[in-house]
Amino acid sequence: MIRKLTALSLALVCTMSFSSGTFAESPQDKSAEPQNAANQSASNSSISWPKDQMLPNFKQAKQLDVADIYDAPGDIKLLFSTLQGIVNRQEPRIYLLENKEEGKFKWLNDLDVNYRVHDSYWDILKRYKGEVKGIVIYDPAVPDSINVATTLAGLKGGVAVSPELAAQLKAAPYNLSVIQDLQGKFKDKLDAYTWQYENLWKDATHRMLVGLSPDTTARVPVEQPDRFETVAQEPKEERDAANRKVYDLDLSKYLSKPDVYVKFGDAFPADGWGAAVHEITVKADGQVIAHFLPGKPEEEPFLYDPQSSQVSDGSGGHRFADNGRYFTYKFTPPAGTKELVVSADMWNQYKVSASNEKPFTSLTKEPYGYLRDYAVANKAMVFWLDSNVPEQKALFEKILSDVQPGTPYLGWFNNDVEGEFNGVEITSNHGVYVLAADWFSNLTVFSGSKPKDVKSKTPAPVKLENKIYVSYTFSEGDNLQYNQHRMRILWDDPSRGQVPINWTSSPLLYDAAPVMLNYFRSTATANDQIIAGPSGAGYFYPDAWPDSSFADFLKSSKKYLKQTGMDIPYILNRVDGQNIPLSDAKSTAYRKEYNPSGVFLSWGDTTEVQISNGLPVSTIRGISAVSEGKKILADAKAKWDGKSPLFISIGLLAWSLTPTDVVAITDSLGPEYDVVLADQYFSLIRQANKLPSKP
Repeated sequence: MIRKLTALSLALVCTMSFSSGTFAESPQDKSAEPQNAANQSASNSSISWPKDQMLPNFKQAKQLDVADIYDAPGDIKLLFSTLQGIVNRQEPRIYLLENKEEGKFKWLNDLDVNYRVHDSYWDILKRYKGEVKGIVIYDPAVPDSINVATTLAGLKGGVAVSPELAAQLKAAPYNLSVIQDLQGKFKDKLDAYTWQYENLWKDATHRMLVGLSPDTTARVPVEQPDRFETVAQEPKEERDAANRKVYDLDLSKYLSKPDVYVKFGDAFPADGWGAAVHEITVKADGQVIAHFLPGKPEEEPFLYDPQSSQVSDGSGGHRFADNGRYFTYKFTPPAGTKELVVSADMWNQYKVSASNEKPFTSLTKEPYGYLRDYAVANKAMVFWLDSNVPEQKALFEKILSDVQPGTPYLGWFNNDVEGEFNGVEITSNHGVYVLAADWFSNLTVFSGSKPKDVKSKTPAPVKLENKIYVSYTFSEGDNLQYNQHRMRILWDDPSRGQVPINWTSSPLLYDAAPVMLNYFRSTATANDQIIAGPSGAGYFYPDAWPDSSFADFLKSSKKYLKQTGMDIPYILNRVDGQNIPLSDAKSTAYRKEYNPSGVFLSWGDTTEVQISNGLPVSTIRGISAVSEGKKILADAKAKWDGKSPLFISIGLLAWSLTPTDVVAITDSLGPEYDVVLADQYFSLIRQANKLPSKP
């Protein structure tokens, strides 16, 4: 993640002072009018970023103009996020309602700042147009020009807009001039990012990198409901392909219209084992009209919507869709067809549905605004390079080679899981740490909140006995947007506090969003322990990180673990996409520099405890369903001899499990089990292995 903080020598032009604000006492009373925007100077920056600090601080917001853009078109979201970056660079004054997952106003009210929600977001643009130096027009034919336009907006003090919006903004009452029109400038993605690197990189900050997809799937129109009907579904939580066979699906009832759409989804979206399809054959009145293996060229004419499905080489090759994902095929039988049969060689938790109504497709794309305010305000270069494509990987590594050890990469990677593994390994190779933040909203506002001194609750000591000690740990702690969205939902579960749970989180909330850190720490129960997410102060793979700077990075970043009370790190360590043990050098560095009582490691299908150079290392066994957790713990008991303590670390997939689910798992356990927090867990391991109680 980060290498040497002392090496972060490229400074933003900024002031070191902050203004104090007067906050409303009641979160319901938020209607104060902001100060006159015309008196603000867009050219000034009040961002503070000392050399020994991992992320910058913004001024503390006094009053906020709030724009509800949740239902706005994508180009509007892009416009207002780049406007927000320009305006909030000097002082946070704009807040965008982009998400309602955890509740539109929850975090805004927790900021305890006066705010006004405007009836029209255009009123906010009119208010702050004097701080905007012009517009940068992206090219819809080359979506990655959206990222180049975002970079230019930050450097030139403008806003990024579509050609349609450009016509509106050039006219009254906005009268904005064109800074640069990117239409027709680039032939493709690589051309756009190469031009950006050669022409803009020298002027952008080198203290952070931002990786954002230029666009996202548009929201399904409200007026277009899902007309699919289920035609086949696996009734059990099948994961081992025991139900693999060729299923013949008679879709003749859907022949009243020319096209038939067949969707393969997930019968049990909570546990992450959806449909897997190896081969498709379609017959119209007995004649083959389609036959293909997923991932092969023959599939392409029929793949209407791949959504977030993936193709694997395993089992002879197959396409799969887990965790509620899906993929849809479109078949057009000859006119007059009486019988249509789709034969699918498939397995696991399939749910197959069909329709003859043209459905919405995830290939419908639009720009989005998340994190762009932060990129623009900090004058960061925004890009989206695929590490699995050689030419793009080469440019990515060129950029990484240009930054100092310890530079943050905020955003994410394309190509889902494979993109994550490759991307984090490549950034780690260059001593760059990752902060998943591509769906974080209003970071320019939250970075202006202040951390509070919250005393961490010390778990009561547990006497070592011959028991099965279980420690539950929620995943996703590398993920700033998880802190903002999903973790808040899980945290507000009324069952939280009934069972000991470890919550992975980013220690860098201390810089990025102190109000969120304050909330979680101040509302934690005696059964909640917040620990550092992968792999400490940032997401990186330790054994992919250069030895020459690794210990210095841990030493420099340790203060974030201490300041947040997240003393125990959960570590992911991958090389070539595979989980590997910590090397002696890296485990020694963790023991020496972070000095934890123990560490959690990996996410896989085994659980074990090892002592590495005096450091307890507990491998996490990941689960995604209640039934899976119950089975693993029951199997552990069946194999246990009862003559010595057994330690089991269970990883809870945060996207599918909740504290209520954890209570259900725990209620199934007998007196042989004892569920403990991370501090207690590693203290017991130390006792059992006759290690010093305090490292």
